[in-house]
Amino acid sequence: MSSMEGKVCIVTGAAGSIGLACSRLMLREGAKVMLVDLRERELREAASGLGSVNADYVAADVSKSDSVRNYVEKTVAKWGKIDVLFSNAGNNHPITPVSEYPEEVFDSVMAVHVKGSFLACKYATPHMNDGGSIIMTSSIMGVKADACICAYVTAKHALVGLMRTIAKEMAPRNIRVNTIHPGPIDNPFQRSVEERLGPILNRDAFQFFNENIPLGRHAKPDEIAKAVLFLASDQSSFTTGSMLMVDGGLTA
Repeated sequence: MSSMEGKVCIVTGAAGSIGLACSRLMLREGAKVMLVDLRERELREAASGLGSVNADYVAADVSKSDSVRNYVEKTVAKWGKIDVLFSNAGNNHPITPVSEYPEEVFDSVMAVHVKGSFLACKYATPHMNDGGSIIMTSSIMGVKADACICAYVTAKHALVGLMRTIAKEMAPRNIRVNTIHPGPIDNPFQRSVEERLGPILNRDAFQFFNENIPLGRHAKPDEIAKAVLFLASDQSSFTTGSMLMVDGGLTA
């Protein structure tokens, strides 16, 4: 039997490379997946490209309560109670000193990453099966920091605190709660960061990261998906309150 046979999953940020790779792998392993993203056109194309009757989609702003309740309710109405909640939605950020950092951007980053995960847990957990799994996408920047990215670092650190708290709350129901911490990934999000970082470093940022990652390269989205699958499936039945580093050894 496949590792996710019959499990009902929600994936936010599903139109992005990580969310789409995870959705594809979950479907391959027998799951039913509700894809959630703010970008309706890209989301529709992503769901269509999966070519599965077990995939559906809902456009939503993950930082808004009404939107979150809506995607939860539509998932439950279609397939029943939820087994896996993968809170993966994120947004981009400038590389700017704190004294120049736009307040509205700080608020937006916190709203999508942190409040989005809080609302997902708030509204999904009453509709989850006992023994399920919650996964939040943090980052290597959830365990370290760098200059000029204060909102992103703060948000990714905050997710660890949120995860640990909810892991304690959900333990009596045997619902596991963990964060995943990718390093640099070969995807559009990381490339946009590196395009802005290159002039600051005065060198090619892609190559800079490869030289500093012990495994010598960026991750592929499918490699992150395999780690998410471990946390989503019963293979991680005694793993909760944990931070799974998927960074090629960068934080070792």
